[in-house]
Amino acid sequence: SHIFLLHLNNEICTGIRYVLLKRKLKTSMLTNTDTYHNRTNRESLKTEWIVLVVLIFMAAAVMGWSYFYFKKIAPAVVTEKTAIDSDDPAIWINPADPSKSLIIGTDKGKNDGSRTGSLFVFDLDGKIQQQLTVKHLKRPNNVDVEYGFAFGDSLIDIAVCTERYANEIRVFRLPDMQNIDGEGIKVFEGEKPTKRLPMGIGLYKRPHDGAIFAIVSRKDGESGSYLWQYQLIEENGQVVGKKVREFGEFFDHDGEIEAVAVDDELGYVYYSDEYFGVRKYHADPDHPDAAMQLGVLATEHYRRDREGIAVIAPPGKPGYIVVSDQQANLFHFYPREGAPENMHYQPRIKTVRLSTKQTDGIDATHVALGSRFPNGLFVAMSDNRTFQFYDLADLLNN
Repeated sequence: SHIFLLHLNNEICTGIRYVLLKRKLKTSMLTNTDTYHNRTNRESLKTEWIVLVVLIFMAAAVMGWSYFYFKKIAPAVVTEKTAIDSDDPAIWINPADPSKSLIIGTDKGKNDGSRTGSLFVFDLDGKIQQQLTVKHLKRPNNVDVEYGFAFGDSLIDIAVCTERYANEIRVFRLPDMQNIDGEGIKVFEGEKPTKRLPMGIGLYKRPHDGAIFAIVSRKDGESGSYLWQYQLIEENGQVVGKKVREFGEFFDHDGEIEAVAVDDELGYVYYSDEYFGVRKYHADPDHPDAAMQLGVLATEHYRRDREGIAVIAPPGKPGYIVVSDQQANLFHFYPREGAPENMHYQPRIKTVRLSTKQTDGIDATHVALGSRFPNGLFVAMSDNRTFQFYDLADLLNN
């Protein structure tokens, strides 16, 4: 019923635009020489005024009912404000003490190529950890976290972000946020300058050998090769990237591909083709069907952009793929395992409204993070330079 309300409101708004356009046309046709047509047009305009008023009242009523159905969920924590332009979060779970886990959030900085971007680090109370925050980056867009990267004789956890105006991805050791990539890993080499600007990133750890890959999207690219995938390896004490494939269909209609999320356990990568839907591929570049698109979800019920993607994967329970409907300030849930007859058919299950505005990046974990978030955590960016933390149960039970 709530999706019907969304459609109804869209149709009413279309009707209002139509009536206004028609009135404008008829008003321009009024003349001082054709009395009959002037009288006819004026009578028609009076009727359309009545229709317009009725449509406006209907739109207001539907918006009221929509608000009733999409009652906002309040956050448990709102972070301290970042410097300029918050964008994308990633959750790092502290294996020794989950209550001391961290949230890494990008602040893109100014959109002029200057080094005003940052990777902010927050504790679970939303407080900025200044000693861990990385500054002076050139438009860091998205960030992701992976565990157990082979670095020298040790296995370490890493955070990797895109740095758009440096044409690089950057790698940091967790939890100290020490840079371990030297001068950065160049991406989309050989492409035109306008097609070398990295945006989204998703990290994938292959189960059978522990290899870790970065799947990177960009501001502009060609359908079929929009995303490039790199294996991350350690050489002489630094992380380097080895390109292993290009893939990714694109609707190519004034939109872009930013958000990328990976389901490590099931081996799938999802990415947001903003004006079309969320596309699904195998995450393993060596899979026999690596080049094949497996499915598309989130094709309906969006106001405009499909943005952030989060994978919720509780053991032994049904999981979810969550997608941000940015302009509508809604979050749509899809079955992680797909339908019984087709695992790649993932119809919408439900929709929730949080207290965020214009959400871009999101992340989630089912892991209990101490007494503050005993049911897991959902993190969403908001356009007021903050990130909001939610008890995951508040979304799942809504």
